[in-house]
Amino acid sequence: MRRSLFFTRNPLVLLALTVVVASCAVPPEAPKVEAGPPACTAAQPGDGLVGNWLAVRKQKGVAGELRTLFTLNADGTMAYAEQLKRPNRAPQGLSETGCWYRDGQSLVLRTYESNGLPVEFDDPIYINRYDVVDSSSKQLRLVTPDGATITAGQMSPGYRLPF
Repeated sequence: MRRSLFFTRNPLVLLALTVVVASCAVPPEAPKVEAGPPACTAAQPGDGLVGNWLAVRKQKGVAGELRTLFTLNADGTMAYAEQLKRPNRAPQGLSETGCWYRDGQSLVLRTYESNGLPVEFDDPIYINRYDVVDSSSKQLRLVTPDGATITAGQMSPGYRLPF
């Protein structure tokens, strides 16, 4: 009984005991904050790639028509939408956003969101490179890494793929 009275009646002893117990506690780890994607770099003034570009094509092994819309903004942001349109079926699509830039004669698209969800932006699957063959005012011709040619026509600034 006397010991318990000693601890409860002497506030300095109680304070010292509290400090000792508290110093043994492990501080919680700070939550890991992932760095966001890097900011987009604006295109050079007058860059012929800026605009909305629509490609409509058939691809071997794919039933239906592929429609691809590249939206390359002057501020370096991009939107990429691809839609598979098949007869008597609802269209299927992919919608990506991120940044674009030129690397020599290549167009590079870096996706930061796919179908509205953030992606692992360091994953190489979200970096697409196309060789630019022609970027006249009304036509854009690109070559994919596997050698396929994509020919796109320029569309009005607010154009979107129909559903």
